[in-house]
Amino acid sequence: MSQLKEKENQFISAAQQLKMVKEELQNFIVGQEEVIDQVLWSIFSGGHALLEGLPGLGKTMLVRSISACLDLSFNRIQFTPDLMPSDITGTMILQPGLDGRQEFVFHEGPLFGHIILADEINRATPKTQSSLLEAMAEQTVTVMGTTKQLSKPFFVLATQNPIDMEGTYPLPEAQMDRFICKIQVDYPTKADLKEIALRTTGIAVPQLKKILSASDVLALQQLSKEILVSDDLLNIAVSIIDATNPASGDAPERVKQYVQFGSGPRGLQGLIQMAKTRALVAGRFHISMGDLKQTAIPVLRHRLLLNFEGEANGVTADDLIKDVLEQAGKAERQA
Repeated sequence: MSQLKEKENQFISAAQQLKMVKEELQNFIVGQEEVIDQVLWSIFSGGHALLEGLPGLGKTMLVRSISACLDLSFNRIQFTPDLMPSDITGTMILQPGLDGRQEFVFHEGPLFGHIILADEINRATPKTQSSLLEAMAEQTVTVMGTTKQLSKPFFVLATQNPIDMEGTYPLPEAQMDRFICKIQVDYPTKADLKEIALRTTGIAVPQLKKILSASDVLALQQLSKEILVSDDLLNIAVSIIDATNPASGDAPERVKQYVQFGSGPRGLQGLIQMAKTRALVAGRFHISMGDLKQTAIPVLRHRLLLNFEGEANGVTADDLIKDVLEQAGKAERQA
């Protein structure tokens, strides 16, 4: 019984810590509560996040603020068309050794940090974008046959402008699938715009407090994995993923009509882990149907590839995921 009580106290303490992090961010970042939530769910799920929105909406400031709150090292990479993979990963440089002989010495690139801001990632060429694949999947970097371990924890928080803007490149499907979620950063309300002006154009500038450390982040990531998932909800999560594939007999009609490819196993893993982290933030020991519904859209919106008909008709992945969730909700009520 004492072990059970100790574990319960761990969950309660974790929820309080995560609440403090969010409150501290909201003292600095105006509005965007849903965006803050989804970024924090991604981080404490151990995943990478892609933030999409117009320039000037505070995407970079949010990522920088999170690194300050969590007391994690922060490196920013400004992606441009002429950026090379070695500019990100690092490279071997020939230098004279102590005995006077020339030897190769590895010089670390900006990937060697805790939080990596890949700013405007879709302005770099696909070759440079793909240089992140190994780092995001394995948390290692291989240069000239030598593999280097990256920092722990390690997160890539990437920002991108809408794909129809000038000078952007679509991210490869394999690259998109490495992000646990894609977060839509919307335009602020009039009230938020006013508050932004008040906070940023005066003399006093809010200062962020350090709430957690790197070891705290790793501990919370591990704790989130211990959140329970009932067999019924696991079956529902599996059904949600299956229903995003047009070849499935359980897919909604609009999915069959407009989707070329749906989500796969990595989408299911991301959905379960994000739902677990959302439950941890709420102070619960198990996930609920609400956790699945609230995390499904950011987790799956970048994993649905629309066909030509879907794009021509202006259908969005969010609309189709809502169809899938509505169908899952009906099945749950009938069960």
